[in-house]
Amino acid sequence: MRELKRLRISVNRSQEAMVKELTDLAERLYAEGRISGLPTFTVRQLSKWESKNPPPWPHPDSRAVLAAYWRRPVEELGLRPSAKADGGPVVLTPIPLITQEPASGPLMVAVGAGPLSDEAPPPWLAETTAGTSRSSDWRIVPEEVAFLSAAADDNYAIDQQFGANRLWRPTRAHLLWTHHMIDRGIYDEPLGQQLHALAGKLTTSLGWFCYDAGLQEQARQHFSEALNAANYTGDDVLASRTLSNMARQAVDVNKGREAVRFAKLGQRHAELWNAPRRVIALLAIREAQGYARLGDVFNAEAAIKRAWQEWESGEDERDPDWALFLNLAELTCLEGMCRLDLGQTDRAQKLLARSEADQDVAHSRNRGMCLGRLSVAAVANGDVDHGLTAATEALRLVEHGMSSTRTAAQLKIVHNGMLPHHRARGVGDLLEQIRAHVA
Repeated sequence: MRELKRLRISVNRSQEAMVKELTDLAERLYAEGRISGLPTFTVRQLSKWESKNPPPWPHPDSRAVLAAYWRRPVEELGLRPSAKADGGPVVLTPIPLITQEPASGPLMVAVGAGPLSDEAPPPWLAETTAGTSRSSDWRIVPEEVAFLSAAADDNYAIDQQFGANRLWRPTRAHLLWTHHMIDRGIYDEPLGQQLHALAGKLTTSLGWFCYDAGLQEQARQHFSEALNAANYTGDDVLASRTLSNMARQAVDVNKGREAVRFAKLGQRHAELWNAPRRVIALLAIREAQGYARLGDVFNAEAAIKRAWQEWESGEDERDPDWALFLNLAELTCLEGMCRLDLGQTDRAQKLLARSEADQDVAHSRNRGMCLGRLSVAAVANGDVDHGLTAATEALRLVEHGMSSTRTAAQLKIVHNGMLPHHRARGVGDLLEQIRAHVA
């Protein structure tokens, strides 16, 4: 059963009732200037979307209305455009931001926007009967928004220290609640802007946490949603952050061209808000990582040089919290990763060893990533002893609670690289430990 039909049935709507509510919502969105034209909805059209295979791709204005009605991109309703020829990610249909719904207006069903599963939303968010009306007195106060924003910052700090394997679920819950506040609460325009900014912040964080947990498809979808929100609201800061995340993920899934494209687009957005030098340095090193994955030495070298030049300009009071991780140790590590992808194993090992020595011991996830890469570089460089030492230390962090699927993936690479040296002292024990923890 296509998701669109399943959702309609789950909220006890006939096709006729849903067509009427879509029509009413279209008139409202058109009056607010959220869509360029007034689309027509019919039962026959809805039947085709629900059952025809493949379903017809709706007109852009119809897509916007469907997305606003269900609070999710239409691609998650089972409606998909033809695949992109370049294999790049499908950017999901933006969800229009609409003013608060009058009590007499159509029901806006509060379903989860996250594409993580087919489960229904939590009971405290679900509204499944036509007779359910909005609360007329739920007034959102700034303290509630500040509380959720602080929780988002806390999760980001936990990610930096311990990894994100256990963070995507609570972040998804926070995002669902934020959307519920936007859809059902009463607030003024400035607070509404804060709520939408918080939703974007949570969405890109959710994408990052899914990425770190190895949920790559979900991460790509959340990044696309965050980028759509940034573009729709003109939030160039959110766009820069999201594109940096997308570039990093593209490298890990071996899509170097995508990484370069995302990093360059992020730099264009950064120019629009006059981003501080640390942000420019981050986007430049992301570009370098994309070129390195492609084996493009010339452009990788140029981007690495530009990253260091920008970073060495110093700190700025405008540095956003999501860029503060880019300290000396981390930029050295990221350059080492570039050198490793370029096959410059000796240089990579030296850079990664220097980075590991400078890493903040409290940030075990970043240190674990560095140790994993250092071990890979050392083994590739023929230095089995140092590779063994680095891998053992990374494994110790995993045993003490660091939960990053990316680090586990590095340990698997170490395992495979160590196999030819299994007779060397200590290697056999290490291989058994890696298999026990991350196999």
